[in-house]
Order: sequence, then C-alpha cells, then structure tokens
Amino acid sequence: MVGKLAEYISALATQLVKNKVETYVVTYHDSWTGAAEEASGVKVVRVANPVRTNIGVLTWDLTLNQEVERATANIYYQADKHINLIDVYDWHFIPAAATLKNALNIPFVYSVESLEDHRSPNSNTPYNMSIKSIEWLGFYEAKKVSVKSEWMRDEIIRIYRVPKEKIKVVSPSADSWIKNVLELYNTVAGDLNRK
Repeated sequence: MVGKLAEYISALATQLVKNKVETYVVTYHDSWTGAAEEASGVKVVRVANPVRTNIGVLTWDLTLNQEVERATANIYYQADKHINLIDVYDWHFIPAAATLKNALNIPFVYSVESLEDHRSPNSNTPYNMSIKSIEWLGFYEAKKVSVKSEWMRDEIIRIYRVPKEKIKVVSPSADSWIKNVLELYNTVAGDLNRK
C-alpha cells in the first residue's frame, strides 16, 4: 500500500467483495510474491519484475507487464475462463490489459488518475512520448474510461480526442460511488455476479 491510489483500489476491491463480486487485485511487490486472500475477501496476486536491472521506469514497467499478463492469465484459467473484466489504473499495466483483451477477449476499463501531460513539464521528449503512446493505447483499446472528475474527462477529450460517451465520471466522494462503479462494470461486461 503506497499512496492514495493504493488506498482507493483497496477500498474499491473491498466494496466489490461486499457487493458479492469476486475480486482479484494483481499488483507489484519486489520480493513478496504469490497469491493471498485478504481478510476482506479480496484475492491479491503479487508479482515481481523478472528483469532485475532496468535503465529506467519505462523499461521496468514494460518488463513487469509480462508477469502481470502471466498472473492474470493464470487467474483466468483457474476461474474456468469466467473473468468478466479488467480494471487497469493509469498507464502502467495498459500493455498487459491490451494483450489480455485481444488474446483472451476480456474487456477492460481504463481508470485514469493522471496524464503524462500533467505529470511531466517536458512531455514532448521521446521518453514522455513513449508513456503518452501507452496512454493512447489504453484509450483506444479500453471499452470504457473511468475518471474521478469532469475536469479529467475534459482533459482526456482535449489531449487524446477520446469520445465523451466513452468516458464515465465516477466520483469516489459520491454517496452512490460503488453503485456507479458497478453500473460502469455492468456496461462493460454484463452480469458481474459470475466472476
């Protein structure tokens, strides 16, 4: 658990389980790997990067994606191919989500916390353009995009020209937050009571 995004995903996963949605979280840990079930009922699979030396965040992320793909495919096959959707946060695991969508026909939601244009003052360097191209891939391949504010929705439309109807604003501060998330998921994958 590092940062606000981890706290949000933990709260979301816990609420999904409380709403009888079987929920898996695939995440990174440098040494503590494998599957575990949290007290909340959330199933967590931690993976480590198989490439121990990287020249930067981008190569680290791209090599880690192969482990995310492997772990998620294992979940898919262990669940008798009854995985309804993947919700991927920010750009980091977009390559894995796009591969799983196209190889196993699992739709995904791209949940956006931030954009490279906002994170980096030099967003037109080759490094930053690489990250922006991964963000673009996510917008292109995702069935729906989830954001927490109208401002972020408008920024995605402005920067990436994503159609407004593809983006859903789901505010975590709204009383109907989990209901809105479930509605979004059902729009993408249908009946979530399966898995």
